[in-house]
Amino acid sequence: MEEATKTLATTPLHSVHLASGARMVPFAGYEMPVQYSGLRQEHEAVRSAAGLFDVSHMGELWFSGDGAKAYLQHLLAGDIEKATEGRALYTCLLNDAGGIVEDLLVYGFGSRYMLVVNAANRAEVVSLVRGTLPDHVHFEDASDQTALIALQGPASDAVAQALGHDLSSLKYYHHRTLGFQGVEVVVGATGYTGERGFEWYVPSERAEALWTALMEAGQDQGLVPCGLGARDTLRLEKGFCLHGNDIGPDRNPVEAGLSWTVGWKTDFRGKAPLEETKSSGPAQKLVGFKLLERGIPRKDYPIVDDGGQPIGVVTSGTQSPSLGEAIGLGYVSASHAVKGGEIGISIRNKTIRATVTGIPFL
Repeated sequence: MEEATKTLATTPLHSVHLASGARMVPFAGYEMPVQYSGLRQEHEAVRSAAGLFDVSHMGELWFSGDGAKAYLQHLLAGDIEKATEGRALYTCLLNDAGGIVEDLLVYGFGSRYMLVVNAANRAEVVSLVRGTLPDHVHFEDASDQTALIALQGPASDAVAQALGHDLSSLKYYHHRTLGFQGVEVVVGATGYTGERGFEWYVPSERAEALWTALMEAGQDQGLVPCGLGARDTLRLEKGFCLHGNDIGPDRNPVEAGLSWTVGWKTDFRGKAPLEETKSSGPAQKLVGFKLLERGIPRKDYPIVDDGGQPIGVVTSGTQSPSLGEAIGLGYVSASHAVKGGEIGISIRNKTIRATVTGIPFL
């Protein structure tokens, strides 16, 4: 582990995490904080007040030029027309078979666009772009020069106000540019917790100053630093997919319940096989479930029918801090993807009863 840790990348906030006593773990090639005061405390703070996350491992890719919009429209499954100036779009980049290479955000800045991609997939996306980019489209990978801080929770507006910025009129999936210590900061009303919040894209050299300023502004609002552990339980309670768990190159948006991210009237990579799946219906579907007996569902645990026959697999699972119940996501055969239906989760050679639920859980 020591040798592996030496090769890990760090974010511009690494020293802040260490000074705060965060427990650090390897994640997507980075050494990242998994928790500070504790997962439950951090989770509850975001649901009731506010939490601050370092998500600077995410990648920021910029596209500009007369052909940028057309290029991205062909590259991505979503309708880029919706990423107008000041708005953001959640969509997917597919492979030729319709599988999800990456799920991402598209921020629109008029004739410029910023794609926000997962750290684990950044290299693959950049390689694909460099291999397909037309000469008249300008591309810049600004990931290493950009830090990303996520302020999440119902008190987020009050924290921003204390910092001197009134963001109360910033609607969900909209963004604007602000000034901070002489530099431009993009603030988006986006996030992956299901709560009101803002993601702050700041030049790396100002990351520590912004983090400190936000923490000071949130002192009276119950703001706490949060790690990846709470980020995972928060997103799972809302049924948000995690690439590498719930979605990936072998799963398509129809199976994953992400058809709403697809611009079906546009032309994009992987459209034909995706339309076939939509027309014929997927063999498996991603569902939410709750355990009816004690146990914790984990990734790759088998899902079985009442006769013990395999019908799918768990992709994410946890003990929900908000609900006090064990919850999970998993793919099951379409015939078993019925809300209220009973399934079994194989945990240590024992079948634990579970019921299929709607998503989100909370």
